[in-house]
Amino acid sequence: MVPAPLARPLDSDPVLLGGENRSGTTLLSIMLDSHPALTVGPEIDFPEPPDLGPHILQVCDLMDRGDPRVAGTTKETIDPDWYDGMHFTVQCERSGLTRAELRTLVADLMAARGTDLSAPDDRCRLIEAIGELRRVHTGARRWGLKLQRKIQDVAAYADIWPHAHFIHIVRDGRDLAASHLKTVPDWGYRSVTEAAHGWLDVVTRAHRDAPPGRYLEIRYEDLVTRPRETAERMLDHLGLPWDEALLRHAEHEHALFNNPWGHPAAEAAGKPVYTGRNGRYLQDLTAGEIKEFEQIAGEELRRLGYALSATGPGSTA
Repeated sequence: MVPAPLARPLDSDPVLLGGENRSGTTLLSIMLDSHPALTVGPEIDFPEPPDLGPHILQVCDLMDRGDPRVAGTTKETIDPDWYDGMHFTVQCERSGLTRAELRTLVADLMAARGTDLSAPDDRCRLIEAIGELRRVHTGARRWGLKLQRKIQDVAAYADIWPHAHFIHIVRDGRDLAASHLKTVPDWGYRSVTEAAHGWLDVVTRAHRDAPPGRYLEIRYEDLVTRPRETAERMLDHLGLPWDEALLRHAEHEHALFNNPWGHPAAEAAGKPVYTGRNGRYLQDLTAGEIKEFEQIAGEELRRLGYALSATGPGSTA
């Protein structure tokens, strides 16, 4: 769902992060969250539940009672009628919000708006309220959030938050395909063709539609091999001073580490940067699969500086 323009744009200046799943978005959010001027949470999928009002309040009640319909952390253990609402609530807790705080924000906004918070306008206002609460609690100057794949709708979110800045982390699509097929086969892409088209859609749309001066594209490979240089680029983009904490993100306390709720990247993001999975596609994909991906997305791989297999993996064009 692409969010529609709001009648009145929102006032805060969030840092909105995005990228295809398995591109390093969680590591990116944790590193930026380490800066004392920022509080950056994991993704919150606010377009998904049927409403963010009564439905979320009911989910909170069910979770408080230990109701079996909302037991566990996967679709296999949670009642389908409640999964999206519970997932939203869990994501809020991963971002550092308590269930009681979420209840209060939802109830207050329902009363102020006179709605069930199902319209895109109200959903964005709830996210704004969550971000601002975290900003106040942490003493940060700006709040941030992962848009994940929704970064492809960057133009719409730029209209909703006209003071926002966007950082898009891109990973070699062939490594991303290998990660999906080998690491998350239960929910990731099921084929190289599907992965190539999905990766291409996110990367090309965001780059094409981004607002000038407010969008920065970085590569995952640069973040883990040249972390200081890449972090300095991000902070320059945000107008923030350098802080060594970004290079020691694993030493700091983050809401996600305290409330992982089964997040697939929480453990890895809590460790120092690791380069060992760069170029994993050479071991995990067949020559035919690599060729298939490059036939679909080769032009965009080259634009981003990824050499095609004929000229050697990992080098820049």
